[in-house]
Amino acid sequence: MAFIKKITGELTDELLLQQYKASGNINTLGDLYNRYMDMIYGVCLKYLKEPDEAKDAVINIFEELVPKLKKYEVENFKAWLYQLAKNHCLMKIRAAKNKPTQVDIDFVHLPENMHPDSVMEKEATLILMENCIEQLPPEQKQAIQLFYLQQKCYKEISESTSIEINKVRSFIQNGRRNLKICMDKQAMEKA
Repeated sequence: MAFIKKITGELTDELLLQQYKASGNINTLGDLYNRYMDMIYGVCLKYLKEPDEAKDAVINIFEELVPKLKKYEVENFKAWLYQLAKNHCLMKIRAAKNKPTQVDIDFVHLPENMHPDSVMEKEATLILMENCIEQLPPEQKQAIQLFYLQQKCYKEISESTSIEINKVRSFIQNGRRNLKICMDKQAMEKA
């Protein structure tokens, strides 16, 4: 196969990889990567499910190649690249899952010039949130109240409740998620 590619004027993956490592020429790496962009896009689309995210991932994976190819000896570029793309996507998915759900529990000061309707909306949201906090399982309710209302850190909550710090973190994350679900559900019912 390598012989046939040489005859047709196309360099093998191995030769392009050697040329890139010797010269550091990004265009050589681009030529090599270009051969597998469709495959990489397919892998990214399979895991990430969103075309725009998959396109971004294809670009990010190319950027990862530069330092990684300097570190690792690659014998089968296509297989190695496939695994790199798969790992990249799995890391993105894992990072998205670990990203905490944001619930606006902001009891902060209302600007003095805020319209009365906005104050009423804020008050309604606070009442809704209080109702939803009451519906949480006891561990989640306690963790949410200590963390958000009393501004205690994980360690302080763990020490005051004798609950492992990882469980405290889990109760807060699950409580936040359940609180958001409850608030969204009640808001939809009122609409």
